[in-house]
Amino acid sequence: MSGPQTGSAPDAEPRSEARTWHFPSALTVLAAVTVAVWLAAFLIPPGEYRRDGDGAPIAGTYERVDGGRTVGERLMDLFLAPVNGLYGIRDPDTGTVAPDNAGELFGSAAVFLFVLAIGAFVTTVFATGALDRAIARLAHRLRGRGLLLVAAVMAVFSVLGSIEGFAEETLGFYGLIVPMVLALGYDRMTAAGAVILGAGVGVLTSTVNPFATGVASSAAGVSLGDGLPLRLLMWAVLTAVTIGYVLRYAARVKARPERSLVGFLPGDAEAAERAGRQAEPEPLTRTQAVVVAFMALVFAFMVFAVVPWAGVLTGEADAAPYAWQLDWSFGQLSALFLVAAIAVGLMGRMGEKRLTDTLVQGAADFIGPALVIVAARGVTAIMNNARITDTVLHSMEAAVSGTSSGFFAVLVFLVNLPLAFLIPSTSGHSTLAMPVLAPLAHFAGVPADIVVTAWQAASGWMNLWVPTTAVVMGGLVLAKVGYGAYLRFVAPLLAVLLVLVCAFVGTAAALA
Repeated sequence: MSGPQTGSAPDAEPRSEARTWHFPSALTVLAAVTVAVWLAAFLIPPGEYRRDGDGAPIAGTYERVDGGRTVGERLMDLFLAPVNGLYGIRDPDTGTVAPDNAGELFGSAAVFLFVLAIGAFVTTVFATGALDRAIARLAHRLRGRGLLLVAAVMAVFSVLGSIEGFAEETLGFYGLIVPMVLALGYDRMTAAGAVILGAGVGVLTSTVNPFATGVASSAAGVSLGDGLPLRLLMWAVLTAVTIGYVLRYAARVKARPERSLVGFLPGDAEAAERAGRQAEPEPLTRTQAVVVAFMALVFAFMVFAVVPWAGVLTGEADAAPYAWQLDWSFGQLSALFLVAAIAVGLMGRMGEKRLTDTLVQGAADFIGPALVIVAARGVTAIMNNARITDTVLHSMEAAVSGTSSGFFAVLVFLVNLPLAFLIPSTSGHSTLAMPVLAPLAHFAGVPADIVVTAWQAASGWMNLWVPTTAVVMGGLVLAKVGYGAYLRFVAPLLAVLLVLVCAFVGTAAALA
Protein backbone atom coordinates (compact mmCIF):
# COMPACT_ATOMS: atom_id res chain seq x y z
CA MET A 1 0.00 0.00 0.00
CA SER A 2 1.47 3.31 -1.04
CA GLY A 3 1.55 6.29 1.30
CA PRO A 4 -0.08 9.67 0.64
CA GLN A 5 1.41 11.68 -2.19
CA THR A 6 3.12 14.96 -1.43
CA GLY A 7 3.54 18.15 -3.39
CA SER A 8 -0.01 18.32 -4.75
CA ALA A 9 -3.01 20.29 -3.62
CA PRO A 10 -5.95 18.37 -2.12
CA ASP A 11 -8.20 19.57 -4.94
CA ALA A 12 -5.81 18.48 -7.69
CA GLU A 13 -7.95 15.43 -8.44
CA PRO A 14 -10.00 15.83 -11.65
CA ARG A 15 -13.60 16.70 -11.02
CA SER A 16 -14.98 13.90 -13.18
CA GLU A 17 -13.01 11.30 -11.25
CA ALA A 18 -13.93 12.80 -7.88
CA ARG A 19 -17.62 12.61 -8.74
CA THR A 20 -17.52 8.99 -9.95
CA TRP A 21 -20.25 7.04 -8.18
CA HIS A 22 -19.48 3.62 -6.77
CA PHE A 23 -21.93 1.10 -5.38
CA PRO A 24 -21.73 1.19 -1.55
CA SER A 25 -19.65 -1.45 0.16
CA ALA A 26 -21.26 -4.32 2.05
CA LEU A 27 -20.53 -2.58 5.37
CA THR A 28 -22.26 0.60 4.20
CA VAL A 29 -25.28 -1.35 2.98
CA LEU A 30 -25.50 -3.21 6.28
CA ALA A 31 -25.23 0.03 8.25
CA ALA A 32 -28.22 1.34 6.31
CA VAL A 33 -30.07 -1.94 6.86
CA THR A 34 -29.34 -1.72 10.60
CA VAL A 35 -30.93 1.73 10.88
CA ALA A 36 -33.86 0.71 8.65
CA VAL A 37 -34.60 -2.40 10.72
CA TRP A 38 -34.30 -0.42 13.95
CA LEU A 39 -36.85 2.10 12.68
CA ALA A 40 -39.13 -0.65 11.35
CA ALA A 41 -39.14 -2.27 14.80
CA PHE A 42 -41.21 0.69 16.05
CA LEU A 43 -43.93 -0.23 13.56
CA ILE A 44 -43.79 -4.05 13.52
CA PRO A 45 -45.69 -5.57 16.45
CA PRO A 46 -43.68 -7.94 18.66
CA GLY A 47 -44.68 -11.58 18.82
CA GLU A 48 -43.39 -15.07 19.55
CA TYR A 49 -43.80 -18.71 18.59
CA ARG A 50 -43.70 -21.55 21.04
CA ARG A 51 -40.56 -23.65 20.55
CA ASP A 52 -40.05 -27.41 20.45
CA GLY A 53 -37.30 -29.26 22.28
CA ASP A 54 -34.75 -28.32 19.62
CA GLY A 55 -35.66 -24.64 19.79
CA ALA A 56 -37.46 -24.64 16.42
CA PRO A 57 -40.67 -22.59 16.13
CA ILE A 58 -43.92 -24.58 16.09
CA ALA A 59 -46.20 -23.65 13.23
CA GLY A 60 -49.54 -22.16 14.26
CA THR A 61 -48.43 -21.12 17.75
CA TYR A 62 -47.59 -17.48 17.04
CA GLU A 63 -49.09 -14.88 19.38
CA ARG A 64 -48.57 -11.18 20.04
CA VAL A 65 -46.58 -10.20 23.11
CA ASP A 66 -45.60 -7.03 24.91
CA GLY A 67 -42.26 -5.81 23.57
CA GLY A 68 -41.38 -4.11 26.83
CA ARG A 69 -38.61 -1.93 25.33
CA THR A 70 -38.43 1.75 26.16
CA VAL A 71 -37.13 4.28 23.65
CA GLY A 72 -33.93 4.54 25.67
CA GLU A 73 -33.44 0.76 25.56
CA ARG A 74 -34.10 0.74 21.85
CA LEU A 75 -31.50 3.45 21.34
CA MET A 76 -29.04 1.35 23.32
CA ASP A 77 -29.84 -1.65 21.09
CA LEU A 78 -28.90 0.42 18.04
CA PHE A 79 -25.76 1.73 19.72
CA LEU A 80 -24.64 -1.76 20.79
CA ALA A 81 -25.62 -3.54 17.55
CA PRO A 82 -22.02 -4.18 16.34
CA VAL A 83 -20.96 -5.27 19.84
CA ASN A 84 -23.92 -7.62 20.19
CA GLY A 85 -23.12 -8.89 16.71
CA LEU A 86 -19.70 -9.97 17.94
CA TYR A 87 -20.15 -11.20 21.52
CA GLY A 88 -23.68 -10.41 22.65
CA ILE A 89 -25.09 -12.88 25.19
CA ARG A 90 -28.74 -13.97 25.17
CA ASP A 91 -30.36 -13.99 28.61
CA PRO A 92 -32.19 -17.33 29.07
CA ASP A 93 -35.04 -15.71 31.03
CA THR A 94 -35.78 -12.52 29.08
CA GLY A 95 -34.36 -13.55 25.69
CA THR A 96 -32.68 -10.17 25.24
CA VAL A 97 -29.14 -9.87 23.89
CA ALA A 98 -26.53 -7.67 25.58
CA PRO A 99 -22.75 -7.87 25.98
CA ASP A 100 -22.88 -8.09 29.81
CA ASN A 101 -25.59 -10.76 30.11
CA ALA A 102 -25.10 -14.28 31.40
CA GLY A 103 -26.33 -17.05 29.16
CA GLU A 104 -25.76 -18.38 25.64
CA LEU A 105 -23.50 -16.65 23.08
CA PHE A 106 -25.64 -14.93 20.45
CA GLY A 107 -22.88 -13.01 18.65
CA SER A 108 -20.68 -14.31 15.88
CA ALA A 109 -17.37 -14.32 17.77
CA ALA A 110 -16.66 -17.94 16.78
CA VAL A 111 -17.22 -17.30 13.08
CA PHE A 112 -15.31 -14.01 13.33
CA LEU A 113 -12.20 -15.78 14.62
CA PHE A 114 -12.67 -18.59 12.11
CA VAL A 115 -12.53 -16.13 9.19
CA LEU A 116 -9.36 -14.52 10.57
CA ALA A 117 -7.76 -17.96 11.07
CA ILE A 118 -8.58 -18.93 7.47
CA GLY A 119 -7.09 -15.64 6.32
CA ALA A 120 -3.86 -16.31 8.21
CA PHE A 121 -3.59 -19.80 6.74
CA VAL A 122 -4.33 -18.86 3.11
CA THR A 123 -2.00 -15.86 3.22
CA THR A 124 0.81 -17.96 4.67
CA VAL A 125 0.39 -20.56 1.91
CA PHE A 126 0.58 -17.85 -0.76
CA ALA A 127 3.63 -16.32 0.93
CA THR A 128 5.58 -19.52 0.23
CA GLY A 129 4.88 -19.15 -3.51
CA ALA A 130 3.85 -22.80 -3.63
CA LEU A 131 0.33 -22.44 -5.03
CA ASP A 132 1.26 -19.79 -7.60
CA ARG A 133 4.15 -21.84 -8.92
CA ALA A 134 2.10 -25.05 -9.00
CA ILE A 135 -0.59 -23.42 -11.16
CA ALA A 136 2.04 -21.79 -13.39
CA ARG A 137 3.75 -25.16 -13.90
CA LEU A 138 0.44 -26.80 -14.77
CA ALA A 139 -0.39 -24.11 -17.33
CA HIS A 140 3.05 -24.29 -18.95
CA ARG A 141 3.04 -28.08 -19.23
CA LEU A 142 -0.32 -28.00 -21.00
CA ARG A 143 0.57 -25.06 -23.26
CA GLY A 144 0.59 -27.26 -26.37
CA ARG A 145 -2.83 -28.75 -25.69
CA GLY A 146 -5.20 -25.80 -25.79
CA LEU A 147 -8.55 -27.16 -24.72
CA LEU A 148 -6.95 -29.35 -22.06
CA LEU A 149 -5.12 -26.32 -20.67
CA VAL A 150 -8.33 -24.27 -20.41
CA ALA A 151 -10.19 -27.20 -18.83
CA ALA A 152 -7.41 -27.93 -16.33
CA VAL A 153 -7.11 -24.28 -15.22
CA MET A 154 -10.87 -24.04 -14.76
CA ALA A 155 -11.00 -27.32 -12.84
CA VAL A 156 -8.23 -26.24 -10.45
CA PHE A 157 -9.84 -22.84 -9.87
CA SER A 158 -13.23 -24.51 -9.33
CA VAL A 159 -11.84 -26.89 -6.71
CA LEU A 160 -10.17 -24.02 -4.87
CA GLY A 161 -13.31 -21.90 -5.12
CA SER A 162 -15.43 -24.71 -3.74
CA ILE A 163 -13.27 -25.49 -0.72
CA GLU A 164 -11.91 -22.08 0.30
CA GLY A 165 -13.70 -19.38 -1.67
CA PHE A 166 -10.79 -18.82 -4.08
CA ALA A 167 -11.96 -15.80 -6.12
CA GLU A 168 -10.09 -12.51 -5.60
CA GLU A 169 -6.85 -14.49 -5.65
CA THR A 170 -7.43 -15.27 -9.35
CA LEU A 171 -6.62 -11.66 -10.25
CA GLY A 172 -2.93 -12.46 -9.96
CA PHE A 173 -3.06 -15.10 -12.70
CA TYR A 174 -4.22 -13.03 -15.69
CA GLY A 175 -0.67 -12.04 -16.57
CA LEU A 176 0.15 -15.72 -17.02
CA ILE A 177 -3.04 -17.09 -18.52
CA VAL A 178 -4.00 -14.37 -21.05
CA PRO A 179 -0.82 -14.55 -23.19
CA MET A 180 -0.79 -18.33 -22.97
CA VAL A 181 -4.38 -18.55 -24.20
CA LEU A 182 -3.59 -16.11 -27.02
CA ALA A 183 -0.63 -18.26 -28.04
CA LEU A 184 -3.00 -21.20 -28.40
CA GLY A 185 -5.14 -19.31 -30.91
CA TYR A 186 -7.97 -18.31 -28.60
CA ASP A 187 -9.12 -14.81 -27.66
CA ARG A 188 -9.13 -12.76 -24.49
CA MET A 189 -12.73 -13.71 -23.72
CA THR A 190 -11.63 -17.33 -23.45
CA ALA A 191 -9.02 -16.34 -20.86
CA ALA A 192 -11.46 -14.17 -18.89
CA GLY A 193 -14.12 -16.88 -18.98
CA ALA A 194 -11.69 -19.56 -17.86
CA VAL A 195 -10.62 -17.55 -14.80
CA ILE A 196 -13.87 -15.86 -13.75
CA LEU A 197 -16.19 -18.78 -14.46
CA GLY A 198 -13.76 -21.44 -13.26
CA ALA A 199 -13.44 -19.97 -9.79
CA GLY A 200 -16.99 -18.60 -9.84
CA VAL A 201 -18.74 -21.90 -10.46
CA GLY A 202 -16.65 -23.39 -7.64
CA VAL A 203 -17.89 -20.72 -5.25
CA LEU A 204 -21.46 -21.14 -6.56
CA THR A 205 -21.30 -24.85 -5.68
CA SER A 206 -19.26 -24.41 -2.50
CA THR A 207 -18.81 -27.68 -0.67
CA VAL A 208 -16.98 -26.61 2.49
CA ASN A 209 -16.16 -22.99 1.60
CA PRO A 210 -15.73 -21.35 5.03
CA PHE A 211 -16.96 -17.93 3.85
CA ALA A 212 -20.16 -19.21 2.23
CA THR A 213 -21.13 -22.69 3.43
CA GLY A 214 -19.45 -22.34 6.80
CA VAL A 215 -20.92 -19.00 7.79
CA ALA A 216 -24.38 -19.87 6.43
CA SER A 217 -24.39 -23.25 8.20
CA SER A 218 -23.50 -21.55 11.47
CA ALA A 219 -26.30 -19.00 11.05
CA ALA A 220 -28.75 -21.78 10.16
CA GLY A 221 -27.71 -23.91 13.14
CA VAL A 222 -26.49 -26.91 11.13
CA SER A 223 -23.13 -28.61 10.66
CA LEU A 224 -20.78 -27.63 7.85
CA GLY A 225 -20.93 -31.26 6.70
CA ASP A 226 -24.74 -31.38 6.43
CA GLY A 227 -25.80 -31.41 2.78
CA LEU A 228 -22.29 -32.18 1.53
CA PRO A 229 -23.34 -35.03 -0.84
CA LEU A 230 -25.77 -32.71 -2.65
CA ARG A 231 -23.18 -29.94 -2.91
CA LEU A 232 -20.56 -32.36 -4.25
CA LEU A 233 -22.96 -33.55 -6.95
CA MET A 234 -23.84 -29.99 -7.88
CA TRP A 235 -20.16 -29.07 -8.03
CA ALA A 236 -19.36 -31.93 -10.40
CA VAL A 237 -22.28 -31.28 -12.76
CA LEU A 238 -22.19 -27.48 -12.84
CA THR A 239 -18.39 -27.38 -13.17
CA ALA A 240 -18.53 -29.80 -16.10
CA VAL A 241 -21.26 -27.73 -17.78
CA THR A 242 -19.31 -24.49 -17.29
CA ILE A 243 -16.04 -25.95 -18.59
CA GLY A 244 -17.88 -27.39 -21.59
CA TYR A 245 -19.44 -24.00 -22.33
CA VAL A 246 -16.09 -22.18 -22.33
CA LEU A 247 -14.40 -24.92 -24.37
CA ARG A 248 -17.16 -24.76 -26.99
CA TYR A 249 -16.65 -21.03 -27.36
CA ALA A 250 -12.85 -21.42 -27.48
CA ALA A 251 -13.01 -24.07 -30.21
CA ARG A 252 -15.39 -21.91 -32.25
CA VAL A 253 -13.08 -18.88 -32.03
CA LYS A 254 -10.02 -20.89 -32.99
CA ALA A 255 -11.80 -22.34 -36.02
CA ARG A 256 -13.30 -18.99 -37.06
CA PRO A 257 -11.54 -16.01 -35.39
CA GLU A 258 -14.10 -13.59 -36.81
CA ARG A 259 -16.67 -15.09 -34.41
CA SER A 260 -14.80 -13.75 -31.39
CA LEU A 261 -16.94 -11.48 -29.24
CA VAL A 262 -13.99 -9.21 -28.48
CA GLY A 263 -11.73 -9.54 -31.50
CA PHE A 264 -7.96 -9.30 -31.23
CA LEU A 265 -5.98 -6.27 -30.05
CA PRO A 266 -2.94 -4.98 -31.99
CA GLY A 267 -0.49 -6.39 -29.44
CA ASP A 268 -2.10 -9.81 -29.08
CA ALA A 269 0.09 -11.48 -31.70
CA GLU A 270 3.25 -10.24 -30.01
CA ALA A 271 1.97 -11.36 -26.59
CA ALA A 272 1.19 -14.79 -28.00
CA GLU A 273 4.66 -15.03 -29.52
CA ARG A 274 6.31 -14.08 -26.24
CA ALA A 275 4.22 -16.67 -24.41
CA GLY A 276 5.31 -19.33 -26.89
CA ARG A 277 8.97 -18.52 -26.21
CA GLN A 278 8.55 -18.21 -22.46
CA ALA A 279 10.84 -20.45 -20.47
CA GLU A 280 9.37 -23.15 -18.32
CA PRO A 281 8.68 -21.92 -14.76
CA GLU A 282 11.03 -23.20 -12.13
CA PRO A 283 9.96 -26.51 -10.62
CA LEU A 284 8.50 -26.58 -7.15
CA THR A 285 11.10 -26.90 -4.48
CA ARG A 286 10.75 -29.80 -2.11
CA THR A 287 9.41 -27.38 0.49
CA GLN A 288 6.80 -25.96 -1.88
CA ALA A 289 5.66 -29.44 -2.89
CA VAL A 290 5.25 -30.31 0.78
CA VAL A 291 3.26 -27.10 1.37
CA VAL A 292 0.84 -27.87 -1.50
CA ALA A 293 0.36 -31.42 -0.23
CA PHE A 294 -0.10 -30.15 3.33
CA MET A 295 -2.70 -27.60 2.23
CA ALA A 296 -4.68 -30.34 0.48
CA LEU A 297 -4.39 -32.51 3.60
CA VAL A 298 -5.65 -29.71 5.85
CA PHE A 299 -8.78 -29.15 3.79
CA ALA A 300 -9.36 -32.90 3.46
CA PHE A 301 -9.09 -33.23 7.24
CA MET A 302 -11.51 -30.35 7.68
CA VAL A 303 -14.06 -32.23 5.58
CA PHE A 304 -13.51 -35.37 7.66
CA ALA A 305 -13.82 -33.41 10.90
CA VAL A 306 -17.13 -31.68 10.14
CA VAL A 307 -19.09 -34.41 8.33
CA PRO A 308 -21.70 -36.17 10.54
CA TRP A 309 -20.58 -39.56 9.31
CA ALA A 310 -23.15 -41.64 11.19
CA GLY A 311 -26.02 -39.75 9.60
CA VAL A 312 -24.42 -39.84 6.15
CA LEU A 313 -23.60 -43.54 6.17
CA THR A 314 -26.82 -44.75 7.80
CA GLY A 315 -29.20 -42.24 6.24
CA GLU A 316 -30.67 -41.46 9.68
CA ALA A 317 -30.35 -37.84 10.76
CA ASP A 318 -30.49 -38.70 14.48
CA ALA A 319 -28.09 -41.66 14.33
CA ALA A 320 -25.68 -41.94 17.25
CA PRO A 321 -22.22 -40.66 16.23
CA TYR A 322 -19.41 -43.15 15.67
CA ALA A 323 -16.57 -43.29 18.18
CA TRP A 324 -14.14 -41.91 15.58
CA GLN A 325 -16.50 -39.16 14.44
CA LEU A 326 -15.18 -35.70 15.40
CA ASP A 327 -18.20 -33.39 14.77
CA TRP A 328 -15.96 -30.33 14.91
CA SER A 329 -17.38 -26.83 14.86
CA PHE A 330 -15.89 -23.37 14.41
CA GLY A 331 -13.85 -23.36 17.61
CA GLN A 332 -11.88 -26.46 16.65
CA LEU A 333 -11.63 -25.38 13.01
CA SER A 334 -10.20 -22.00 14.00
CA ALA A 335 -7.53 -23.75 16.01
CA LEU A 336 -6.86 -26.14 13.11
CA PHE A 337 -6.17 -23.33 10.64
CA LEU A 338 -4.11 -21.29 13.09
CA VAL A 339 -1.90 -24.30 13.83
CA ALA A 340 -1.78 -25.16 10.10
CA ALA A 341 -0.70 -21.59 9.28
CA ILE A 342 2.16 -21.81 11.77
CA ALA A 343 3.12 -25.23 10.38
CA VAL A 344 3.26 -23.82 6.82
CA GLY A 345 5.46 -20.97 8.04
CA LEU A 346 7.83 -23.44 9.69
CA MET A 347 7.88 -25.63 6.56
CA GLY A 348 8.69 -22.57 4.48
CA ARG A 349 11.49 -21.56 6.85
CA MET A 350 10.03 -18.09 7.11
CA GLY A 351 11.67 -17.24 10.37
CA GLU A 352 9.96 -15.80 13.42
CA LYS A 353 9.64 -12.21 12.16
CA ARG A 354 8.33 -13.00 8.68
CA LEU A 355 5.97 -15.69 9.96
CA THR A 356 4.36 -13.49 12.61
CA ASP A 357 4.11 -10.59 10.15
CA THR A 358 2.44 -12.88 7.60
CA LEU A 359 -0.03 -14.22 10.15
CA VAL A 360 -0.99 -10.72 11.21
CA GLN A 361 -1.23 -9.53 7.60
CA GLY A 362 -3.38 -12.53 6.68
CA ALA A 363 -5.81 -11.81 9.50
CA ALA A 364 -5.82 -8.12 8.56
CA ASP A 365 -6.63 -8.91 4.92
CA PHE A 366 -9.73 -10.81 6.04
CA ILE A 367 -10.94 -8.34 8.66
CA GLY A 368 -13.36 -6.87 6.11
CA PRO A 369 -15.45 -10.05 5.65
CA ALA A 370 -15.25 -10.69 9.39
CA LEU A 371 -16.65 -7.25 10.21
CA VAL A 372 -19.43 -7.73 7.67
CA ILE A 373 -20.47 -10.87 9.55
CA VAL A 374 -20.52 -8.92 12.81
CA ALA A 375 -22.58 -6.10 11.28
CA ALA A 376 -25.14 -8.53 9.86
CA ARG A 377 -25.44 -10.34 13.17
CA GLY A 378 -25.99 -6.98 14.85
CA VAL A 379 -29.11 -6.51 12.71
CA THR A 380 -30.40 -9.85 13.98
CA ALA A 381 -29.71 -8.77 17.56
CA ILE A 382 -31.90 -5.67 17.07
CA MET A 383 -34.72 -7.83 15.70
CA ASN A 384 -34.32 -10.26 18.59
CA ASN A 385 -34.48 -7.58 21.29
CA ALA A 386 -37.47 -5.91 19.65
CA ARG A 387 -39.05 -9.39 19.41
CA ILE A 388 -40.05 -8.91 15.79
CA THR A 389 -38.20 -11.87 14.24
CA ASP A 390 -41.10 -14.23 14.88
CA THR A 391 -43.52 -11.61 13.57
CA VAL A 392 -41.61 -11.56 10.29
CA LEU A 393 -41.70 -15.36 10.22
CA HIS A 394 -45.42 -15.36 10.93
CA SER A 395 -46.08 -13.00 8.03
CA MET A 396 -44.41 -15.53 5.74
CA GLU A 397 -45.74 -18.69 7.36
CA ALA A 398 -49.05 -18.74 5.48
CA ALA A 399 -47.32 -18.42 2.12
CA VAL A 400 -44.82 -21.14 2.92
CA SER A 401 -47.17 -23.65 4.52
CA GLY A 402 -49.22 -23.95 1.33
CA THR A 403 -46.26 -24.70 -0.95
CA SER A 404 -44.49 -27.92 -1.75
CA SER A 405 -41.02 -28.52 -0.34
CA GLY A 406 -39.47 -28.41 -3.80
CA PHE A 407 -41.10 -25.11 -4.70
CA PHE A 408 -39.99 -23.59 -1.39
CA ALA A 409 -36.34 -24.52 -2.03
CA VAL A 410 -36.50 -22.95 -5.49
CA LEU A 411 -38.15 -19.87 -3.98
CA VAL A 412 -35.29 -19.51 -1.49
CA PHE A 413 -32.85 -19.45 -4.41
CA LEU A 414 -34.84 -16.90 -6.41
CA VAL A 415 -35.61 -14.58 -3.47
CA ASN A 416 -31.94 -14.37 -2.55
CA LEU A 417 -30.83 -13.21 -6.00
CA PRO A 418 -31.65 -9.52 -5.43
CA LEU A 419 -30.29 -9.74 -1.87
CA ALA A 420 -27.00 -11.01 -3.27
CA PHE A 421 -26.83 -7.96 -5.52
CA LEU A 422 -27.36 -5.57 -2.61
CA ILE A 423 -24.95 -7.43 -0.33
CA PRO A 424 -22.21 -8.96 -2.52
CA SER A 425 -20.41 -10.23 0.58
CA THR A 426 -21.43 -13.89 0.94
CA SER A 427 -20.61 -13.84 4.65
CA GLY A 428 -22.76 -10.79 5.40
CA HIS A 429 -25.61 -11.97 3.18
CA SER A 430 -25.79 -15.36 4.89
CA THR A 431 -25.58 -13.96 8.42
CA LEU A 432 -28.43 -11.58 7.62
CA ALA A 433 -30.73 -14.01 5.78
CA MET A 434 -30.29 -17.37 7.51
CA PRO A 435 -31.89 -16.53 10.89
CA VAL A 436 -35.16 -16.02 8.97
CA LEU A 437 -34.76 -18.63 6.23
CA ALA A 438 -33.82 -21.55 8.51
CA PRO A 439 -36.98 -21.35 10.71
CA LEU A 440 -39.04 -20.72 7.59
CA ALA A 441 -37.67 -23.94 6.12
CA HIS A 442 -38.84 -25.73 9.25
CA PHE A 443 -42.43 -24.68 8.45
CA ALA A 444 -42.05 -25.92 4.86
CA GLY A 445 -40.57 -29.23 5.95
CA VAL A 446 -37.28 -28.54 4.17
CA PRO A 447 -33.94 -29.42 5.86
CA ALA A 448 -31.90 -26.35 6.73
CA ASP A 449 -28.85 -27.65 4.84
CA ILE A 450 -30.81 -27.51 1.56
CA VAL A 451 -31.70 -23.90 2.35
CA VAL A 452 -27.98 -23.23 2.88
CA THR A 453 -27.22 -24.79 -0.51
CA ALA A 454 -29.98 -22.80 -2.26
CA TRP A 455 -28.83 -19.58 -0.61
CA GLN A 456 -25.15 -19.99 -1.52
CA ALA A 457 -26.06 -20.90 -5.10
CA ALA A 458 -27.99 -17.63 -5.39
CA SER A 459 -25.05 -15.65 -4.04
CA GLY A 460 -22.59 -17.46 -6.30
CA TRP A 461 -24.79 -17.12 -9.41
CA MET A 462 -25.09 -13.37 -8.97
CA ASN A 463 -21.35 -12.97 -8.41
CA LEU A 464 -20.65 -14.48 -11.82
CA TRP A 465 -21.80 -11.29 -13.52
CA VAL A 466 -22.82 -8.40 -11.23
CA PRO A 467 -20.70 -5.26 -11.66
CA THR A 468 -20.41 -4.80 -7.89
CA THR A 469 -17.82 -7.55 -7.50
CA ALA A 470 -14.10 -6.94 -7.97
CA VAL A 471 -13.58 -10.49 -9.24
CA VAL A 472 -15.64 -9.77 -12.37
CA MET A 473 -14.80 -6.13 -13.02
CA GLY A 474 -11.14 -6.40 -11.99
CA GLY A 475 -10.70 -9.55 -14.06
CA LEU A 476 -12.25 -7.99 -17.15
CA VAL A 477 -9.96 -4.97 -16.86
CA LEU A 478 -6.89 -7.20 -16.57
CA ALA A 479 -8.01 -9.31 -19.52
CA LYS A 480 -8.94 -6.15 -21.52
CA VAL A 481 -12.47 -7.40 -22.13
CA GLY A 482 -15.49 -5.09 -22.16
CA TYR A 483 -18.26 -5.70 -19.62
CA GLY A 484 -20.97 -5.58 -22.31
CA ALA A 485 -19.18 -8.22 -24.38
CA TYR A 486 -18.77 -10.38 -21.27
CA LEU A 487 -22.50 -10.18 -20.53
CA ARG A 488 -23.28 -11.36 -24.08
CA PHE A 489 -20.83 -14.21 -23.61
CA VAL A 490 -22.05 -15.37 -20.21
CA ALA A 491 -25.84 -14.83 -20.53
CA PRO A 492 -26.69 -18.27 -22.04
CA LEU A 493 -24.58 -20.02 -19.41
CA LEU A 494 -26.27 -18.08 -16.61
CA ALA A 495 -29.67 -19.28 -17.86
CA VAL A 496 -28.47 -22.90 -17.94
CA LEU A 497 -26.96 -22.69 -14.45
CA LEU A 498 -30.13 -21.09 -13.06
CA VAL A 499 -32.26 -23.96 -14.39
CA LEU A 500 -29.82 -26.58 -13.07
CA VAL A 501 -29.66 -25.04 -9.59
CA CYS A 502 -33.46 -24.89 -9.39
CA ALA A 503 -33.66 -28.52 -10.49
CA PHE A 504 -31.08 -29.67 -7.93
CA VAL A 505 -32.43 -27.85 -4.88
CA GLY A 506 -36.07 -28.46 -5.81
CA THR A 507 -35.53 -32.19 -6.30
CA ALA A 508 -33.42 -32.51 -3.14
CA ALA A 509 -36.09 -30.75 -1.06
CA ALA A 510 -38.87 -32.88 -2.55
CA LEU A 511 -36.96 -36.09 -1.78
CA ALA A 512 -35.77 -35.05 1.70
